Amino acid sequence: MLRRFVRGVTAFLVLALAAALLPATPASADAIRDREYWLSTYGISRAWSTTRGAGVTVAVIDTGVDGSHPDLTGTVVGGTDVSGVGAADGERPIGDDSQHGTMVASLLAGHGHGAGNGAGVIGVAPEAKILAVSVGFGVGTIDSDDQIAQAVRWSVDHGANIINMSLTRNTLDWPPSWDDAFLYAMKHDVIVVAAAGNRGSGTTEVGAPATMPGVVVVAGVDRNGKASFDASSQGITLTVSAPSEDLVGAGPGGGYFQWAGTSGATPIVSGLLALIRASHPGLSAGNVINRLTATATKAGDSIVYGSGLINAAAAVTASVPSVKNDPAKDLAEWIRLNRRAASTATPVPTPTPTPSATPTPVVSAQGPFGKVLPSIAALRDTGVPLLVYAIFAILFAILVRGAWREFGSTRRK
Repeated sequence: MLRRFVRGVTAFLVLALAAALLPATPASADAIRDREYWLSTYGISRAWSTTRGAGVTVAVIDTGVDGSHPDLTGTVVGGTDVSGVGAADGERPIGDDSQHGTMVASLLAGHGHGAGNGAGVIGVAPEAKILAVSVGFGVGTIDSDDQIAQAVRWSVDHGANIINMSLTRNTLDWPPSWDDAFLYAMKHDVIVVAAAGNRGSGTTEVGAPATMPGVVVVAGVDRNGKASFDASSQGITLTVSAPSEDLVGAGPGGGYFQWAGTSGATPIVSGLLALIRASHPGLSAGNVINRLTATATKAGDSIVYGSGLINAAAAVTASVPSVKNDPAKDLAEWIRLNRRAASTATPVPTPTPTPSATPTPVVSAQGPFGKVLPSIAALRDTGVPLLVYAIFAILFAILVRGAWREFGSTRRK
């Protein structure tokens, strides 16, 4: 199932799944709803007495969403394809994990079907709307990093309030094209939600986009609220935790699948954020995220659980003080310090060596006799006796030289 990106990065969407997908075989359609234990355990059904997410639009950047599924009819209100191989409206599932996007959308905003919509999958925000943005990894010729950047921008431009990304690049870093695209989303008050990834798929530490400042990062827990070993990962950027094991979701063609992974935990959190936005329409993205984290139930180490386990009822109804948090500022500051500053750094010039001048020989102040005659300083330091001796030595040298000249003159004669 694993394929390679066009540029050699491991395929995103498989990494957000911890195990092979198994078709669910319930005795009846109602048995699907019975499997959604998270609706009551995490206060989601109680939150519905306040809101069901009406008025909020969530972009699902994934493998495409089958909007014809009975649990999703009327939910998908727009879409596109950025892979070059999908349908123009983003509703044709593509790739090896083609069911992935439909499952994600159903956990987020499925409304069920049948009498009173009591059968099938109901999502966390059943009255929210979906934008289906299909991406293809390992298929087509468009670079995967470019697909993500384009998908994020398209989502913002077409009315998304929240962007769900149940995927990981599986690397700590990300391409510069993501800087501008994600900053564009955050500056438009759009919340970006990403999966932490799964150890069972080889993600031992969260990867981009879950490493990007300002992104809501979702870790996974089992049915008992304990950190999942296979269906989650860890890292300092985790925001909150949500169920990632024993999940059920709607699949293309009207079917259902049992699955596990932070791919499923992520739309549960995106759905909760939709409930918060719907119940508090005047809140900024930073304050919506703050409600999510401030009302979470503490569970353990933050690098495993983030702020804790989601509590939907409290997130929607609790009194939470306003904050000045701004995801866009967080990302912009990171870019300034780590990307833009490095690219505009002024190189330090290498100094040009200066040729050293040839020193001028110093002539002794004592002239050619300097080596045999004491210096003035020596005379001063040694006192009068040496001076007397020096005078006699000079006179003697003069007499000897005169005698030698006289002797030489006599011989020539």
